[in-house]
Amino acid sequence: MIGYVTLGTNDVPRATKFYDDLLGPMGAKRVMDLGRGHAWSAGPGQPMLLVMTPFDKQACAPGNGTMTALVCSSTAQVDECHQRALSLGATDEGPSGPRMPGFYAGYFRDLDGNKLCFFHMG
Repeated sequence: MIGYVTLGTNDVPRATKFYDDLLGPMGAKRVMDLGRGHAWSAGPGQPMLLVMTPFDKQACAPGNGTMTALVCSSTAQVDECHQRALSLGATDEGPSGPRMPGFYAGYFRDLDGNKLCFFHMG
């Protein structure tokens, strides 16, 4: 259902390095250079994550109540990815762990303040 999600950045080179390092171990690669940023995907037909400067040329600001959730293959991968995000400079918004039966997640904010979640269901 979701084709892609776009997150804003005020520093494309910094954000690109963050997301290369964060998403690479999950099998995602840069699939597009958009001039104002980049897109990552885990493969053809898979959703993309885009990180770029805003089209209106204003400073990006994270949306209050907006969050992007990235699926993981296991709870161990949630733990690994959440810890990797923090080691790359992200801010912890909730340590990885069970949230409700069958739902395991870890929350963080990227270097521009965008809120993300790694999660596993099952």
